[in-house]
Amino acid sequence: MHTPIPWMLGPLLVTAAGSLSGLPTRSANSLRNGGQWIIGTTLGLYFTPQVGALVVSLWWAIGVGIVWALALGFLFGAWLHRQHASLLTQGESAHCAQEARATSYFSGAIGGAAEMTLLAERAGARTDLVAAAHSLRLLLVVVLLPFGMTWFQLHWDLHVDTMLLPGPRVAQWPGLLYLALASGAGAWLMTRFKRANPWFIGAMLASIALTLSGQHWSAVPTELSNAAQLVIGVSLGVRFEKKFVHTAPRWMVSVMLGTLVMMFASAAMGWAMAWATGLNPATLILGTAPGGIAEMAITAKVLELGVPVVTAFQVCRLVAVLLLVAPMYKWFQAPAASP
Repeated sequence: MHTPIPWMLGPLLVTAAGSLSGLPTRSANSLRNGGQWIIGTTLGLYFTPQVGALVVSLWWAIGVGIVWALALGFLFGAWLHRQHASLLTQGESAHCAQEARATSYFSGAIGGAAEMTLLAERAGARTDLVAAAHSLRLLLVVVLLPFGMTWFQLHWDLHVDTMLLPGPRVAQWPGLLYLALASGAGAWLMTRFKRANPWFIGAMLASIALTLSGQHWSAVPTELSNAAQLVIGVSLGVRFEKKFVHTAPRWMVSVMLGTLVMMFASAAMGWAMAWATGLNPATLILGTAPGGIAEMAITAKVLELGVPVVTAFQVCRLVAVLLLVAPMYKWFQAPAASP
């Protein structure tokens, strides 16, 4: 059908449809980790020394992107709380009020579903609503944004400078083996230190270090990249179990509407930042989009829309959200909890 990023969107939609209809769909953690390892390694190959200098020069724009993501998530959470106070507050006690605040706050934060659900659980939130909100947000962004980017490419000629294409472009042996061993070691180290998303981040950091140092051992074969997208698509699709349909329909409608508003607002922000930096608008729109790192980077890779810049924006946003959303919640929650 010539759809954008078919190797991820196809498996995602088919698996989600099967899950929602009650079929016993499963996603193997080992396959998902392998897919993230491959994608992380592939993305790191884009960070040539020239691109590295460009990314460093954009430090201020990345900082603006972080502030934007934190503010947007906070406003989204506040709107969810205002719209669904009766659903979230099932009693008059202070505990119920705290549960309601935590549920809406962590549902609005623009972070990974697993990480935000874990933080929400620690804060006493309703994790079913938080997990459902993030799964739906990610699905909408992953499905709709590639089509939007494809439309922009056709009507606005938004292809990116060839400088932002990967360093090594040919898969060769034994360079591919060396690359796999190095990136696998990076993933293993991140796992040992119990970092978030270790198979993706660890492999990517190792690949970036090699590329920045001028080591161009091999590209990653297209077939491997497609297989990685397939298993990542399946891992996203299995989240939508049959009970998902019955999870607070009004809440899910609000999440859907709020996500669409965030997408349009982020697109406008990305366009404004593109004007300020002189970069391609499509690259900054993907960089500021409220999606996941891997999914947005895959979109940038397949459509050739500036992978390193998109990845830098998304990685820095994820790290900032993971580090700051919990302290921000305690800071904002303290005045509400005081008599």
